[in-house]
Formats: sequence, structure tokens, C-alpha cells
Amino acid sequence: MRRSSLRVVTLADETPLTSTDVPLDALRTVLAPLGAVEHAERLTGGMFATSYRVTLADETRVIVKTAPTATEKLLSYELDLVRSEAHVYGLAQEHPALLMPRVLLTDFTRTTLPSDALVVSHLDGVPLTDAGFGPVDDDPRLARAEEELGAYMARLHTLLPAPAGQGFGYPNAATGLVGDTWPETFGRMVETVLTDAPRWGVELPADEVRAALRRHAAALADVTRPVLVHTDLWPGNLFVDAATGEIVGVIDPERAFWGDPLHEVVGADCMTTGPVNPRVLAGYATVVPGGLDVSSPSAQARLALYRTFLTLILLTEIVPRAFEGDWLDDYRTTLRTNLATLLTALA
Repeated sequence: MRRSSLRVVTLADETPLTSTDVPLDALRTVLAPLGAVEHAERLTGGMFATSYRVTLADETRVIVKTAPTATEKLLSYELDLVRSEAHVYGLAQEHPALLMPRVLLTDFTRTTLPSDALVVSHLDGVPLTDAGFGPVDDDPRLARAEEELGAYMARLHTLLPAPAGQGFGYPNAATGLVGDTWPETFGRMVETVLTDAPRWGVELPADEVRAALRRHAAALADVTRPVLVHTDLWPGNLFVDAATGEIVGVIDPERAFWGDPLHEVVGADCMTTGPVNPRVLAGYATVVPGGLDVSSPSAQARLALYRTFLTLILLTEIVPRAFEGDWLDDYRTTLRTNLATLLTALA
């Protein structure tokens, strides 16, 4: 559903192709400190920001990402996400093993463009969604990518623990979704989605969700040390070597937060309610002795809560994002079924 594709924008174009496209003269102005724009391609397939792959006059390729201008269609936690992404890239810059792009330029003035803009280095490889790998039992490249994903998660959580004085929650404190404890902070994150949903007429089982949070507060309290959680390590955000399956790049950490490392496996496989991918867990254990706990009663409760949280977001964003297509009915039905399954387990 989120396969990436390209849409070419030539220098002859004088106006945006759609209401979300950036005029080329604005791209030229933003990129002027880096060089002249030779060619630009709109990267479609994403559901949030508008992005371009730009070739400069010296043949350097960069990625330009701009935030949505229709802020009334954003969920509350999505405030200034491009700035959060730039912040995470900055944290990762000292750790090449995290495989993230380098920040080359930011424009948060909202003068040349009506929204924030982030310019980063171009990554090699292809998105895992586009690599053409077969079923994991028949294609060792996919098995390698999944094991390396687990190892990557462990490196991220090991290399970027919260600095002294950093609490839980999103890097952008303006969201209000921060706190000193994980039960407090995660509770605010969930409550914000429950509050957002009625704005677009989305019905959620709010009372059941709140009851589940109260019932499993002790499990959430087991998390006392926040780490940086990417939260969106699905295959579209993983760049791989198509010949080997090696992960060579990772993008889109705009939804990252300081929290429980267990949450990471949820964003990587957002439509499942079953066991965590064993290859991901095996990869994690190659970096962190003992691996990631997914089987204790506390971990099982937290995993179900995190899957519930993401499912609430996925259900809510359908309306403001104006999703459409033949896939949508089945998608919504699957999410509703998953939510019922999770809440039953939590009860």
C-alpha cells in the first residue's frame, strides 16, 4: 500500500503539478547555498511529507523534504515533524553505523516555502519494498535484511540512549507529549489520539483503551530508561543492496520518540498481532546480549498496548489523509479486527 514510486518534474515546469508540489523556483532558492538545480524528481508514495530527489549542477544528488501545509489535517503528535527528523539525523550523524542521511541544509523560516524544508544526503541502495525479494524461505537476501533490521534496532537503542535530563516522549516538547515517567508519557500519547479521532468522525473504543492503560500501568512502569525509538522501520524506510539484502540506509525518523525499545518491533510490522519476527529478534540478540524481551508478562502487555496505540493512529489518519482506493475497505476491516483482538488480550 505504501510502495514508493517516482514522478519526474522537469526544469521546464513553471508551476506545481498538484497543490502539494513545490514550485521549482522555490526549490532553486532553498538549494542555492548548495548549488544550482539541474534536475528534480518528485518522490511519490509517501503519506505525509512531500519529497524530491534533486541533482545539482556538480552532479551531487540530494533529497529535499517539505512538511505538509494543510496543518489542520495533522494529528496532534505530528506538529513540526520535519524539525524532529532533522534533530534525529543530527543525533545519528556521529554514529555512521546508524546509516542515516547527513543533514545538509534546513529552512525553518517558512518564507521561501510555506512550510519547513529539510535537505539531506542521498542514500545508495533501493527501498526494501522495491528490491524484488521473494518469500524469506526461498530468498536468503530477505532473511539477511530482516536479521540486519534486528541488529540495527539494537544498535540504535544502544548508541542513542536518552542523555542526562532527557525524559520520555517526542523530541518536540511543543506537542506536550513528554513526561518524566513512561506510564505518564505513553498515556498522554494515547489520549491525544483518542481526542483527535472525533475531530474527523472516527469512532474508537476509547473507554476500553483507557481501561487497558489503567490495567497495565505497572507493566509500563517497568520501563525506566528511555532510548531513541525510530518507530517506523517498515520496509519502505530501509534501503538495501539488492544483490545481497544488506541494509545500507535508513530514513524517515520523524516520528521517533524517547521511550521503550520494545516499541520498535511494532512500527516494523504494523499489521500483525502475532509473534514478533524471529529473524528480527535473532538479529537484535547479536548486538545486545540476551536480546529483546518479548515473552515476559510485562513485555506481552506492553507489546499489545503499543500495537493498540499504532492501530488507533492508523484508523484515525485515514480520514484527514483522504485515503482512497480498492484496498481501503479491507485495510480498515483488518485494523478494526486487530484492534478488537488486542483489546481482548489486554482485558
